[in-house]
Formats: sequence, C-alpha cells, structure tokens
Amino acid sequence: MRLLPVYLTFMMASAAYILASMHISWALIKDRPIHKALSLGLLSIGMLAHAALLYPYVVTLYGLNFNLFNTLSLISLCFLFFYVLFCLYRPILSLGILAAPTALIGMTVGYVGRAPYQPLTNVSVGLEAHILLSLAAYCVLLMAAVQALFLRFQIRELKHHTIHRFWVNKLPPLQSMESLLFDMILVGFILLSIALGIGFIYVEDLMAQHIAHKTVFSLLSWLLFGVLLIGNWRAGWRGKRAANITFYAFILLAIGFVGSKFVLEMVL
Repeated sequence: MRLLPVYLTFMMASAAYILASMHISWALIKDRPIHKALSLGLLSIGMLAHAALLYPYVVTLYGLNFNLFNTLSLISLCFLFFYVLFCLYRPILSLGILAAPTALIGMTVGYVGRAPYQPLTNVSVGLEAHILLSLAAYCVLLMAAVQALFLRFQIRELKHHTIHRFWVNKLPPLQSMESLLFDMILVGFILLSIALGIGFIYVEDLMAQHIAHKTVFSLLSWLLFGVLLIGNWRAGWRGKRAANITFYAFILLAIGFVGSKFVLEMVL
C-alpha cells in the first residue's frame, strides 16, 4: 500500500531533483562552492521518492515488469545512485548538473510511458542477480561515457588554448577526471563480467528468450572495455584515446541493452 498518492510521490521526487539542479547550476554560474550536504540531501530525498514511485510499476502481481520505460527510469535512478556514491570520495559535485536532470527525465519517462511486456515469472535468484548486475553495470558505464564526453570537452579547450574555458574552470582538474573515468570503467567492467558469467550459467535458451543479440553486443562491449583497461595499465592509454574507446564500447552495450528492447517492444 502506498504511503502517498502516485502524483504526490512524483511531485516530491521532481521537486527534490529540480532544487538540487538549481542549486548546482547557480553555484557553477556564480562561481560559488557547491553545498555538498544540501545537494546530496536533496538528491537522496529524490532517489527515495523515485524508488517508491517506480517499485509498484516493476514489481507487479503478474511478475517483474522490465519494459522499456520502466527500464529507462530504473537506469536513471541507478545512474544517480552511483553518482552520489562516487561523490563520497571524488570531488565531482559539479557533475550533478547532468546527473539530477537525467534522473528527472528518466523518472518522468517511466511515469508517463506505457509499453506492452511479458512479465518475468518464477525468476530464479541467479537470474534476478544477472538482471540487477546488468542494470548496475549499464548505469556505471553510462556514467563513464558521460565522463568521457566531459573529458573530451576539457581536452579540446586545453588543446585550442581558448580564452573562456568553461569546462576546464567549472569541472574538476583533468587528472581527477581521468582517474574518475577509469574508476567508473573498472567498476562497470567488474559488474558486467559478473553479470555475463551468471547469465551464461542461468540463462537456458538464448534464442528462445530473444537475448542472443544482447549477449553478442554485451560481449563485444566487454572486450573493448577490457582492452582499454589493459591498455591503460600496460601502455598508459588516457586522454582522447581513452574517451573515444569508452564511447565505442558503450554504444555497443547500449545497442544490445536498450536498442533491442525498443525494437522488440515498440517496433515489433
């Protein structure tokens, strides 16, 4: 039973996300320090309301509902959750300018969007672990792709010696951004490795469950992220090369993870 009506839960989460976005934006524009406790407090309230809103849409009487819109909402929630975790040990509060609006958009899409689905019933513990770890890996690697984009912006400003260096001045130093990028890639790679390993054990028929294409794209992405981590460890790959490989690897993962759901649920 819900403690609050659906629309009130949605409004509470939206208000928390908007207020956090406004504070971070104001601090960046005015070149003021971002209040860490206030920002993370508002985002935590938003995440709790977001989770309460999403839970009954995913956990239904007929089974788990991971349709396209619920999945996008859950991804945005996990995206914000990992952002908050990384904020606890890295100076990346300014990246909340993207994390909070992403969560708001994802939650709104999940709230208003409807798609047909086949409920997942009698799901084993192993398969549940595979699904949750896959979502977690996708969220962390999505953050890595966004981080790589910001890194490219910073490198471009430094390379072209621009006068107004917005990305260089407003975001953490380049070295910290690169370190955070590889933190995200390593965490995402480990989660994806475990998810794929569990999937191969518990998934019985790839073709019948329409996940063969997801598996292929996920494996290609996993290989590319693995090559990047080895390249960074052995040959010191970083900067533009690391950002580009991160983009390519995440695109492969996105095609398999979200692209296939869109085709199966919205097109076919």
